[in-house]
Amino acid sequence: MPRYIAITDIHGELKKLESVLAQIDIRPDDVFVFMGDYIDRGPDSKGVVDRIIEQSEYNKCIYLIGSHEYALLHSPSDDYYKYLFDNYGGPATIRSYGSFDNIFRIHGDFFRSLKFYYLTDKYLFVHAGINPEYSLDEQDEVDLVYIRGKFIYSKHKLPQKIIFGHTEFEKPYIDEGKICIDLGCGKYPNAHLCALILDEDGKEEFVYSE
Repeated sequence: MPRYIAITDIHGELKKLESVLAQIDIRPDDVFVFMGDYIDRGPDSKGVVDRIIEQSEYNKCIYLIGSHEYALLHSPSDDYYKYLFDNYGGPATIRSYGSFDNIFRIHGDFFRSLKFYYLTDKYLFVHAGINPEYSLDEQDEVDLVYIRGKFIYSKHKLPQKIIFGHTEFEKPYIDEGKICIDLGCGKYPNAHLCALILDEDGKEEFVYSE
């Protein structure tokens, strides 16, 4: 089994992403699972997306959709998601790309290709979580990118451990059957970006931006 390296909620903080990657002794068979919220708030959303795409030249990479990419994709046709994009960091993304239209001109295909989750024998990687009342096949896509407390503070029925982000904590949140690695990067100036390395023996190693 390869190692899985999970990273989420980068929010335009390219320097923190580079800091984390520089601390990992990356192996050719490592699988990176980027779990969404690459954009908004921080100064270099475009640079972050360029960098995670670049990593696919060296490793298998899985790219999931976060709540901010979901709002971006729906903002042209839905006033509610336009409000979310405009008020939760979208202007920083527009500055990074030079214009709103440039976001889709440069990385539109990437954003439209993002997956809602990635499932392995041992892990489910997802941006926000799942509704514990439903099976994985019955999930509402909005829950997968936006759910919080109903998922976090309830037990789920899946055999896999769920790795997620979206809801920030001061340190990784570890509970029975789930781990959250969103530490508020991009939202708080001194917050760290966190990567979680899951090795073939089940060992869990956390790496933090400097």
